[in-house]
Amino acid sequence: MLREIRPAILILLLLTAITGLAYPLAMTAVAGAIFPKQAQGSLIEKDGKVIGSALIGQEFKDDKYFHGRPSATSAPDPADPSKTVPAPYNAANSGGSNLGPTSKALADRIKEDVDKLRTENPSSPVPVDLVTTSGSGLDPDISPEGALFQVPRVAKARNLPEARVRELVAEHTQSRMAGLLGEPRVNVLALNLALDEASK
Repeated sequence: MLREIRPAILILLLLTAITGLAYPLAMTAVAGAIFPKQAQGSLIEKDGKVIGSALIGQEFKDDKYFHGRPSATSAPDPADPSKTVPAPYNAANSGGSNLGPTSKALADRIKEDVDKLRTENPSSPVPVDLVTTSGSGLDPDISPEGALFQVPRVAKARNLPEARVRELVAEHTQSRMAGLLGEPRVNVLALNLALDEASK
């Protein structure tokens, strides 16, 4: 019996070392050499300080900034760890709300968001991505339509011409990958940083 168990244990240890240590370390080294920025999390720095990532959204509430998609991520309630509280863009707890199309809570939340956005820009239809969460809750991008919808509010709050803010949206609109994959998108953090620069 020991003769059968010993090879099995040796193979388990060998495969654990190869697939659990050697391969991940090799891939990390290759990624760091070929794509150093992406391997470090696509971090964005300002004045030598990391202020975010191009891959993870952030919550912007001030009217002078573009707002991203809603986020349904949560975190443990500090007052009662058995419960959760909303924690938008919580990368430690990525996920959607799990609310389906028949959910009253979801319908009420979307209606409330649509009504609020309509007061902001009553002449335009509300883009769907401004009221729906992504599957991860971490989406850093909005559609160009979502960005253009917010131009009047941002321009007014910044005392900038709407045409100048639209130019910034156009400059930060990324097209489909290889012209085929995905949809045109605008990274909210990058756009807001450009907006800060333009307002100086």
